[in-house]
Amino acid sequence: MVGNLYLVATPIGNMEDMTFRGVRILKEADLIAAEDTRTSRKLLDHFEIRTELTSYHEFNKIEKARTLLDRLHEGQNVAVITDAGTPGISDPGEELCKMCYEEGIRVYAVPGPAAVITAVTSSGQNCRRFAFEAFLPKDKKEHARIIEEMKRETRTMIVYEAPHHLKKTLAELCKELGGQREVTLCRELTKKFEEKLKMTLQEAVDYYETTEPRGEYVLVIAGKSKEESLAEQKAIYENVSLEDHMQQYLDQGMDRKEAMKAVAKDRGITKRDVYKMLLE
Repeated sequence: MVGNLYLVATPIGNMEDMTFRGVRILKEADLIAAEDTRTSRKLLDHFEIRTELTSYHEFNKIEKARTLLDRLHEGQNVAVITDAGTPGISDPGEELCKMCYEEGIRVYAVPGPAAVITAVTSSGQNCRRFAFEAFLPKDKKEHARIIEEMKRETRTMIVYEAPHHLKKTLAELCKELGGQREVTLCRELTKKFEEKLKMTLQEAVDYYETTEPRGEYVLVIAGKSKEESLAEQKAIYENVSLEDHMQQYLDQGMDRKEAMKAVAKDRGITKRDVYKMLLE
């Protein structure tokens, strides 16, 4: 009989956010795989958890995963924790989880704190649809690709950033997304000096010219508005005559009625407007 893998969320700042179930699972597990054993030892000591501890981090996540799988196949239960938050979200855990599925080992999530959810729900931004970007890629090509996607994104976007990179990231986002785009800067979430600042990207750039960033940041950025998207869409056809626009769709095999409908959608106007303009 094989053991179970538990992905246990831990506090992102406030120790009181640890769940009763999380404490119980960590006490009952045969082994705890932690991102940083020194950091995790403080948590375990606080809750009087004496379970065996081993390191499992970004630099050994593949090799160590095989060792953890061996323990699971021996029937032992393994719990994975990170320095803060939920394993697998910008932290080790994803690869091990996939490997467990491939080998028929059951995986259980023990929910709790996650900086992305804490930030977006308290940001004052639209929470219904959001895209989690985590830390922006360091690779230049991948970084450019993600920024290009963010420029078109209509959902709220969440980005993690370290204090020493914040000014540069804000300047880039301001340039690429526009200075009037709203952002909520969430700092030191759940900790004593928690702070949230909601402003435009340009205001954020200006603010940090005289204020030194401190602590870890979560940026919750408004997506491109419907009005902004519509304005950009209309701009595409500003230099295209209505007749030429219609002809593009007629050449694709559409009948005149379908073409008028497509043109109206492209230009953000009604089909009746298209009909009138063509008559004129």
